Amino acid sequence: MGIAADLYDFRWFIALAALAAYLLQKTRAYYRLRSFQGPWSTGWSDLWHSWAILSLKSHLKYDEACRKYGKENVGLEESIDVHVAEFVQLFRSSYISTDTMAKPVDFAKKVQYLSLDVISDISWGKPFGNLKGDRDVDGIAHSSEEGMWFFNFMLATGLYRILHQPLIAPYVGVSVKDATGFGRLLYNARDIIHERLQRDAAHEKRSDMIASFFRHGLSEDQILSETTLQMVAGADTTASSIATTLLYLMTHPRVYEKLQCEIDDASNRVSSTDDGRVISDADARKLPYLQAVIKESMRIHAPVTNASPKRVPDGGDTVVIDGRSIFIPGGTNISYAVWTHRLNRRIFGEDAASFRPERWLLEKDEERLADMNRVHELGFGHGRYQCLGKFIASMEIGKTIFEMMRNFDWSLARPDQPWTEGSYGGILAHKDMWVLVSERKGLAT
Repeated sequence: MGIAADLYDFRWFIALAALAAYLLQKTRAYYRLRSFQGPWSTGWSDLWHSWAILSLKSHLKYDEACRKYGKENVGLEESIDVHVAEFVQLFRSSYISTDTMAKPVDFAKKVQYLSLDVISDISWGKPFGNLKGDRDVDGIAHSSEEGMWFFNFMLATGLYRILHQPLIAPYVGVSVKDATGFGRLLYNARDIIHERLQRDAAHEKRSDMIASFFRHGLSEDQILSETTLQMVAGADTTASSIATTLLYLMTHPRVYEKLQCEIDDASNRVSSTDDGRVISDADARKLPYLQAVIKESMRIHAPVTNASPKRVPDGGDTVVIDGRSIFIPGGTNISYAVWTHRLNRRIFGEDAASFRPERWLLEKDEERLADMNRVHELGFGHGRYQCLGKFIASMEIGKTIFEMMRNFDWSLARPDQPWTEGSYGGILAHKDMWVLVSERKGLAT
């Protein structure tokens, strides 16, 4: 009882000491991240995130925050516009089919060139140049295919654990001495980053991710790691989303024509398209059917199908499933079946397995619509785990689909085999998506 009594006598001192330690920890965390803008309270607690999630409109709250406080790369949209314009020009200059000549082109390969050029430009301020050269510069795209196969094999067999072993990893991973592929990518990236930091990126007018990371105190190795991660995580998934959207448009004439009518109407109204420039992100987001088509294609054929497990806290947690409270022990990994969940008839209706973009525009039940949006958002993660590249990917997809449909007519060159698809560790990749592209009448330049 003596120790208990002493603790009780010092209860206020102990409470104040604990409070001081907590405030010190929060102040230290806030100070370290003070350069990043955002809602003030997020520097001290998760209450803003909780409020956003409970509102059932977290996707809109995060979008509003991004637009208000930025992603710091003020030239991001301009960079995307440059490469979307190059993408359009590539088809127009080399792959137009006519009444007298058909020119099949592998759209899956070309859209991968686009996504790699965009992400390399955003990350390093220097694109690979795939679209201008119409080739796989340094074999990065090919290396990505091989890398995904290797990753899938290591994941399936459990051998991925050896990649974390310091004595083994150097012999199975990429090397900066490689002449092509990701090794060459790392070599070039290190040179670019080193040269930029030598010029002191903080005083440059450039606003790519290297300059941003430098201003926020990241080291050269940390910048290399972050920008390379963006490359690996962002290119394939965005390319897959664009390819999937186009495939579903080509195989659903009713939707194809309806979207093209909306795009034509917008082209007549929006000044940014009058002089041939790429549509602005702000204008693209105002087109309800375009956004519904993109959302529906990502729902019915999600580019990322991995389970994205989350670990239950050590103390465990109680969740409600079908009206029953169930305790889940701490340390348990919780995953969800992405593909199955997005085809759930209870959430998306009896025609959940069908491609119908109107479901996002005509649903009158607010509760069901909220459930639909929550399931859609899970594809990007949730809350603090949400994909940081979501805003960039959404911008690139919207602009690309708009300009593809505005400038050209599309059809499958091989309707019996529209593409070759594989799921590598939950990430869908495509090749041999042969299409025919023709100029829309009155739009040839």
